[in-house]
Amino acid sequence: MKIIFLGCGDIAQRAAAQLLDQHQCFGLRRNPESLPSAITPLRGDVSDYRRLQQVLAENFDVLVATLTPDAFTEKAYRNAYLESANALQRALAAIDSQPKLVIWVSSTSVYGDTGGAWVDEDSPTEPQTFSGRILLAAEEVIRQLPCNNTLVRFSGIYGPGRTRMINQVLAGKGRPAEPKQWSNRIHSDDCAGVLAHLIGLLTESQVPEPLYLASDSKPVTQHDLRRWLASQLGVELEEEAVNSGPVRRCSNRALLQSGYQFNYPSYREGYLSLLSDGV
Repeated sequence: MKIIFLGCGDIAQRAAAQLLDQHQCFGLRRNPESLPSAITPLRGDVSDYRRLQQVLAENFDVLVATLTPDAFTEKAYRNAYLESANALQRALAAIDSQPKLVIWVSSTSVYGDTGGAWVDEDSPTEPQTFSGRILLAAEEVIRQLPCNNTLVRFSGIYGPGRTRMINQVLAGKGRPAEPKQWSNRIHSDDCAGVLAHLIGLLTESQVPEPLYLASDSKPVTQHDLRRWLASQLGVELEEEAVNSGPVRRCSNRALLQSGYQFNYPSYREGYLSLLSDGV
C-alpha cells in the first residue's frame, strides 16, 4: 500500500521503519531533507489546503497524521491541529479517490480531570486546558471525513530524546504520595507500534475501530514512578508539591483486544531500556 505520514516526525519515522518492507512510505513535512532515505520526501505544510490537495490527488491508501505544534501556545496548537484538520477535510472533499483509512493522532488530554478514575474510549471528554479543547475540536473535524478514520489518543510519550522525567529525577525532584498524581505513559516505540498495528489490521481486511486510547498497561503515581527511577539511578529525592493538572488513569483494554502487544507494557520495562542504553 501507499502510506503517507503527515508531519512525519520521530514517531512517524519509527512507524514507517516497521512498514517499509511491505509498503511504500511517504513523508510530508515543511523540511523533508532530514527524512530517512527509505521514506519518499514531500515538501509541504499540512495546514496548506492547496498543497495538501495536490499531494493527496496521488491516491494514497492510508494517511497517518502525527502533528507537532511549534510551541505550547494556543495559536501553535490551533495551527498544528485544528487548521490542519480543516485543510485535510477540504482536500479530501476535493479529490476523486478516497484513502482506505485516515489515522489521526490525538491525546488523552481531551478527557480532563476524573479525580484518578479510569477513562476509556467511552468516557466523556471534558478538557480543561486549551490544548485539550483544540485537540478535541480537531477530532470532531476528522470524524466527519468522507472515509474511514481512526483517532488514536496517546498518553504521555517518553523514549529516546524524551527523557524529561529522568532529568527531573536526576535533579532530585520528587513528588508527595498524597494527593495521588497519576501518570499515564507510552514509549515512543509503542506509539509507532500501535500505528503500524492498525495499518496491519487493514491489510488483513479489518477496519480499525474509530477510536483507541493508547497508553501502557500500568498507570503509576508520580510519587511511585520517581521513587522507582531514583532507586535505579542511585539518587535521593526531595518531595515537592506542584500543581499536577488533570488527574486520570487510562485504560488500554480496547487496544489490547485488537491484538496489539506492547513492547514495554509498563514504565519499568520502558525506562530500564532507556537506562541500559545510557540515556
